[in-house]
Amino acid sequence: MQALQKTHTGPGLELQTVAPPPAPGPHEVLLQVQAAGVCGTDLHIDAWTASYHFLAAALPVTVGHEFSGEVAACGSAVTDLPPGTRVAVRPSTVCGQCPACQKSDFDACTQRRGIGVLRDGGFAPWVVVPARNCVAVPAEVPADVAALAEPLTVSHEAVRMGGVQPGDRVLVLGPGNIGQGIALFARAAGAAQVVVAGYDDAARFAVLRTMGFTDLLDFAEQPMAQALAPYLAQGKFDVVIEATGAAAVINPALAALKTHGVLVITGIHAQPVPIDLTALVRNHQQLRGSYRAPEAHWPLVMDFMRTHHALLQHMITHRFPLAQALDGFALAHNKAATKVLIQPQAEAA
Repeated sequence: MQALQKTHTGPGLELQTVAPPPAPGPHEVLLQVQAAGVCGTDLHIDAWTASYHFLAAALPVTVGHEFSGEVAACGSAVTDLPPGTRVAVRPSTVCGQCPACQKSDFDACTQRRGIGVLRDGGFAPWVVVPARNCVAVPAEVPADVAALAEPLTVSHEAVRMGGVQPGDRVLVLGPGNIGQGIALFARAAGAAQVVVAGYDDAARFAVLRTMGFTDLLDFAEQPMAQALAPYLAQGKFDVVIEATGAAAVINPALAALKTHGVLVITGIHAQPVPIDLTALVRNHQQLRGSYRAPEAHWPLVMDFMRTHHALLQHMITHRFPLAQALDGFALAHNKAATKVLIQPQAEAA
């Protein structure tokens, strides 16, 4: 079968011919992949940025960690995922052996391995994954929207970490897929105003407008301080959520945050970022990091997807068969797309 793989240290991905996955082990399932999303992590792996050099020991590896599929075969110990079950996949696998896992505190596992990062992922027609990582997809949710489950859980967790409350004013830095999800969940939490900012992001702003967001700032048109000035004249933001990975926005984000406000960092930063701790202390501000969502929160996101799947369709802007996956990556790198989906079962045009 064909698979999109990281085969070497350094920039680039390759479409390789590889053996199909083996039969699933006792606690695993074989999935026929229906849709897999191109994520910022995949772009970093492609570019081989410094934060992802830890992959070197796992190469070659099939990338792709945002995906949905249909169970094709089950391991002998799997009883609750019969063939034909449609699932989304939690990409972070746990070891089952560390002290946290032994206490069933799987969210605190110290030996995680990422599907599509340190073990083969979803940019292939077939993949074997642990059954415990499969989350059943509601019947109303189509396969392409189901592939958004993982990034939506990241967005949901960022809003939860920010403690967004009804009536809050929220600034979202970064209008990509994660930032769009953050905007959706902040609005669902009752935020009175959600402002989304980016840099030269016309295509992504177009998606946000389609989803009903109007307070959109492009820092390519106005410097950050100037663009934010009319909003800050109304008062500083209750919560700022960063989803850019750009160091330059962090200190201005703190400056836009009210006393006792919360700044949530979700972007992956290639280098340490200096911040003014004295200002943070004197303003009683909180700085929180947000990464993966707790396992228990996936059903909450699935329920949101069930009731909002038509709205979420707008986030998917491009679809490619596996044979043209690198074309999809090029669009994502150039910010010409919000979410590129690879559909391994689709025929090339």
